[in-house]
Order: sequence, then C-alpha cells, then structure tokens
Amino acid sequence: MRFIAAVLLVCGAAYAAVETETVVYREGGTELRGYLARNPAVTEPMPGILIVHDWNGLGEQAKNTARRLAELGYAAFALDMYGEGKLAADTAQAAEWSSALKNDVALARRRFVAALDVLDEQPGVDPERIAALGYCFGGTIVLEMARLGVDVQAVVSFHGNLASQVPEDQRDLAAAILVCHGADDPLVPRDEVKAFLDEMKAADARFEFIQYQGAVHSFTNPAANSEASRFHATAARRSWIAMLNFLELVFAGTQAYK
Repeated sequence: MRFIAAVLLVCGAAYAAVETETVVYREGGTELRGYLARNPAVTEPMPGILIVHDWNGLGEQAKNTARRLAELGYAAFALDMYGEGKLAADTAQAAEWSSALKNDVALARRRFVAALDVLDEQPGVDPERIAALGYCFGGTIVLEMARLGVDVQAVVSFHGNLASQVPEDQRDLAAAILVCHGADDPLVPRDEVKAFLDEMKAADARFEFIQYQGAVHSFTNPAANSEASRFHATAARRSWIAMLNFLELVFAGTQAYK
C-alpha cells in the first residue's frame, strides 16, 4: 500500500523532521488556536487527522498525539474547542466548559468544522482521507460529529462518554467508528455501553468497540492518577496500535470500511 510504504520510509528521520506551529483561526466571533504538526519529508498526498482534546483544553496530550502522528506521515491538527487556547484551571471549570459544548451540539459542530476547514486547506493533505480522534470529552465530541454526518471518513474515541445529545431523527452515521473503552470505567455506566452498541447495530454502522480489562477512564493519559481516571500503560499502547491499524484499513479502502 502506498501510504504504508511512505510511513516506513519516513520513520527513520521522523521526530527531528516534524514541523509544528500554532494556527489561529475563527468560528464566528471566537478566536481559536490549534496546533498543527506535519513531516515535510512526506511528499505524497497525506491523510489528515483532527485531534479533539480532553475536558481540560488543548494541552500536552493532544499536542503530543499530533507530533506522533506527524512522525508516521499524517498531517495532524489538534483543534481548540474552547477558544484562545485556554486551559481549565480546575475540574469544576473543565466540567463547565465541556458540558456547555456537549449540550450544544450545534456549537460543537461549528467549532469542529472550523478546524476541519483548516486541515483541509493544508498543502498536501488528501481531503478524501480525513479522520478525527478524541480523548475523554474529545472522544464524546468525535462520536457526536459522526452521528451528525460531518464529512470525515473515520472517528476514534478514546475513553469517551457514549451517550448522545443528537436527536435520533438527525443522526446520519456514515464514518467508520472505533471506540477504545476501559472495561472498568466507572464514569460510563454499563447501560450506556449497551445503549451505544444497540444504536450502532440498529444504524448498521461500520464500527469496532474494544474494551481493555483493568482500564478505567483516561487510560491513555500519563497524568491521570485517580481512582476513576488512571493511566494504564498496556491499554494505552494497545489502543494506539488498534487506532493505527483501523486508520490503515479505512484509508486503504478495505471492503469492511467502504
């Protein structure tokens, strides 16, 4: 596959070659500050990945993910859902900001599409191979964008909530979906998991749902260290590999994901 060959050629020079920049863009009257990473050694048209941060705002986890993906030959854009690149001061503020967007899917969609336009406009990005991934709050957002039929080929949710604020008669699932979920996540009730699986099956969605035993919420975040949200090295590594395999299949046009 051409893209895989490009990845193998790039990996040797990878990290040192990655270029990053802060990109200022707008949604309505709000200034947004995203983080773009790409590898100039990649000369073929490259897939683009949008990254939606957790409820704290655009922090190091999302930026590090952008750099790691750029090493592999993707153009990666970590978007800013809150505006001005701001980070929550504490969990109360994070809950307030994230809830405002989860409960206003129209606003979330506008913020997401504004970032999607930035990624689409980057030189060398293949607009037919665009995916989005998100962590926690960001995982919830990318699933909502898939339900709204936003024009991406795939979405990946890492330990996101699974319930939806999108009315059933407005759902238009077209993107391929991967959910990486902590099997022992206390913040996502089992009833919510069952309802999500039933929703996907009823919609005849192209989806995978992977549970990691022993993992709770935020299992990919090295900074998470509470009873409910804790880093789990094995689940983090396995879910990263699952994501890369999933994207490879989607972007290659494998029959299961057409």
